[in-house]
Amino acid sequence: MEVIKGDITRVEADAIVNAANSSLLGGGGVDGAIHRAGGPQILAACKKIGGCETGQAVITTAGNLPFKGVIHTVGPVWRGGNSGESELLASAYLASLRIAKEKGFQSLAFPNISTGVYGFPKELAAKIAIQTVQDFLRSDPGLSVMFVCFDEENFLIYKEMIQR
Repeated sequence: MEVIKGDITRVEADAIVNAANSSLLGGGGVDGAIHRAGGPQILAACKKIGGCETGQAVITTAGNLPFKGVIHTVGPVWRGGNSGESELLASAYLASLRIAKEKGFQSLAFPNISTGVYGFPKELAAKIAIQTVQDFLRSDPGLSVMFVCFDEENFLIYKEMIQR
């Protein structure tokens, strides 16, 4: 596992994960950036799928992006912590990892799921993400995982937690 600060559409990986909304029709933040960079093929593929439940994941073409696929996952909106948000966030990471394994990918890049407009507390989200990925990699060590942080705050949180 590694952490970098940057733009997820410019990393070197077999696939990237999109922090999507349940409609899969694009949005703001990382979702909008991936749709803009990937072009209309991603949106067309998402329309065919028709949506995705919170905590689940689906895969589409990467369109104009240099990846073998884009895995779209829907993280939870933070509602105070008593509505299963932590479990749903872990499920979003796990569902993405399972798709990467099924597709035979060697490397996968994650954004910081749910920590933007969905309001998930960044430290708790990082703890869940890192623990879920570590647990998965213990049973399936053949995947290289990168956390790509767009903002400095998430980058510092992830960097510190991974170094521990």
